[in-house]
Amino acid sequence: MGDLRDELIPTRASLIQRLKNWEDQASWQEFFETYWHLIYGVAVKRGLSKSEAQDVVQETMISVARHMPAFKYDASRGSFKTWLLNMTRWRIADQVRKRMPMEPPPQSGDGSSPEDFDSGGPANGIPPDLELIWDTEWERNLLEVAIGKARRRLDPQQYQLFDFYVNKAWEPDRVAKTFGVSVNQVYLAKHRVTELIIHEVERLKNELI
Repeated sequence: MGDLRDELIPTRASLIQRLKNWEDQASWQEFFETYWHLIYGVAVKRGLSKSEAQDVVQETMISVARHMPAFKYDASRGSFKTWLLNMTRWRIADQVRKRMPMEPPPQSGDGSSPEDFDSGGPANGIPPDLELIWDTEWERNLLEVAIGKARRRLDPQQYQLFDFYVNKAWEPDRVAKTFGVSVNQVYLAKHRVTELIIHEVERLKNELI
């Protein structure tokens, strides 16, 4: 199992370091595919329309790209997760302001610079529970991305055994009979896929340090 896991989850430079190179299109595509749905989902949960949420995704990605070359990770000032939240927070606020064109813009800056790690609290009608929504969606998003990556890398039948047993809650003997395998193979598939998903989640988390 260790050999398979090492093969599926190679050791490499963190995603943050790779994103500093604007020409590294593969890493930027990976970042977009991993986090766009998180940003979109949080924007929708904060009351934005689908088109507004799409704008939030685009503007947040542009802000990340603009500031990434100068980004310096400092655990004492906050995590990349918090930084990305602040990027998203202010892009959501931008959309809210567009609904109220007569109101003056805020005087505290746009919250989009790498130095604005710890900016918190409400912003233009965006309540502080955004952090709670972000934390919940962050974990859910990482799990979904990890499952998707594991599914693409595994033998299709092995994932199906896991899916029917774990997600569809079929009894092990029913799964075994349906797929023409032993019950032990069903248990093995569950163990193997679960372990890969857990390690993929950890890899995704470690990519942002």
